Amino acid sequence: MPAWNLPLRGAENPSTAREGTSPGSFAAAPDVGGPLAFSSPDTPGMPAPSDKTAWDFLPPGWHRRQDGFADAPAGFVPVTQLEHARLGTVTPEMRRVAEREPHLSPEQVRDEVAAGRMIIPANRVHLGYQLDAMCIGRAGRTKVNANLGASPVSSDTSEEVEKMRWSVRWGADTVMDLSTGGDLDGCRDAILRASPVPIGTVPIYSMIIGRKIEELTPELILETLRHQAAQGVDYFTIHAGVLRSHLPLVKHRLIGIVSRGGSLLAKWMLVHGKENPMYELFDEICQIMRQYDVSFSLGDGLRPGGLADASDDAQLRELLTLGELTERAWRHGCQVMVEGPGHVPFDQIEFNMKLERRLCHGAPFYVLGPLVTDVFPGYDHITSCIGATAAAYHGAAMLCYVTPKEHVGLPKRDDVKQGCIAYKIAAHAADVALGVPATRDWDDALTKARAALNWEKHFELAFDGEYARALHDEDLDVDTDFCAMCGHDWCSVRISKEIVEFASGKADGFERGGVTKTAALSEEQRRVLEQRGVLSPEELHQLASKTRTAVGAAAGAKASCHSDYVDPDAARKLQSQRLVPLGKKPATGAEPPV
Repeated sequence: MPAWNLPLRGAENPSTAREGTSPGSFAAAPDVGGPLAFSSPDTPGMPAPSDKTAWDFLPPGWHRRQDGFADAPAGFVPVTQLEHARLGTVTPEMRRVAEREPHLSPEQVRDEVAAGRMIIPANRVHLGYQLDAMCIGRAGRTKVNANLGASPVSSDTSEEVEKMRWSVRWGADTVMDLSTGGDLDGCRDAILRASPVPIGTVPIYSMIIGRKIEELTPELILETLRHQAAQGVDYFTIHAGVLRSHLPLVKHRLIGIVSRGGSLLAKWMLVHGKENPMYELFDEICQIMRQYDVSFSLGDGLRPGGLADASDDAQLRELLTLGELTERAWRHGCQVMVEGPGHVPFDQIEFNMKLERRLCHGAPFYVLGPLVTDVFPGYDHITSCIGATAAAYHGAAMLCYVTPKEHVGLPKRDDVKQGCIAYKIAAHAADVALGVPATRDWDDALTKARAALNWEKHFELAFDGEYARALHDEDLDVDTDFCAMCGHDWCSVRISKEIVEFASGKADGFERGGVTKTAALSEEQRRVLEQRGVLSPEELHQLASKTRTAVGAAAGAKASCHSDYVDPDAARKLQSQRLVPLGKKPATGAEPPV
């Protein structure tokens, strides 16, 4: 008997057909309909889930029925997804969410929305444009948000609309318009009319354009919210949790308040000697947002901006206030998610996720990163997606991407792509680990293509197949039964495939086709390889203009240079022509890869 016991806790196997030899996820058993829909096992000492849900915060005059749903006062007309769910209605948006989350039924989606553990950010105005309804919540797959926005020194409306489309192309599930310069109103309207994904904003940015923060008034706050809601914005970041009593707790932080909204409101409170106007006006804000079914994204205005300030009193006391505001918003029938940190050491991430689960009664948690180290500017999409993977595994429902330009500038087109991809990796990795049904099917299909050395299928299944193909062709532009990493003789995948007793490489539908010279580089692939600077201009031109006849392969014929059809000596000859010979230094004098 083995000397170990596998920590299987009842999670779903993330592979539909239970393919391969892995025993499956080590996460906790799924509890869709309860507080632990898909969850990591709690480390000892973690806060337990709240025993309350949105059902405990019904509006005045509502009553829970024996069938679990509610009756509203006579004459009440439901507006928000939360109100419809409480009455037992399955809306068209809930049905669409279930289509996009095939492990959930429309009724399960409704029940999660009614409990406040899921939101469907879908402004009634935006639904009249191109919005495709989606959900944010632990019962669904982990979502990714991309930020964009014109600044006073960079970008314009057309560029921001293109960034939105580009973000969606690379997997963003929602987009936040954080513009602080240019034609804010026109930019927001153009993005909303073109966007198939929910759009969020931080309305305080618009409130202070052309004026000082000290001039902010209650009338201006409410009018700005009415205007953006009428435009179709699907969720607002409202920094109502930053209170006057919290400000002394920030005094000794290394980097103070890094949230723009949080810092602006802190200054307003100190100048006027009054409480946060967003907190004071919260009931009126709820009424405006309910009218259009704008979801709350309760802002973390005191999130830590460096590891030295993580999990401090200021951050956690604000989170406690956000729990109170969640309850108040639910009483108004508004949908709520809660924003979270920030910069957090890896060891503190689980606690932060599970404290929110308790204090905010399971409302979806939407986190920025978190970044797990501070010393890699220019690479913060990597430092943060490490933390984002842990956050999603331990409780976050949506991850706000970080790009390579974080802390140093406004993201451009390629920065947006890099941020989206880093966070799609984090979200997908967490969903597989949590045992969300069928999430590993994609991985299994690519594994079978890789085992079969079926390069075309491999790149077809890859998230960014063009990029992967470009890297492959940089070294070896023929689809062979080996790649440039090991070469022919050392290719373990080829050797495993040749062992008759092994199933590896023999899956039905993944067989390799005839040997081919790869197609000419696309413009995107050429750009990738030019940026890498490994190949000479002549080599790039050859890859970009080649034809199949260049390797003597007429239409339908087999290429003569492939090891499946020639002896091993011929294969090694091809390898020596195109690859750095094993054990020898390349011409640059750099060491060969191990």
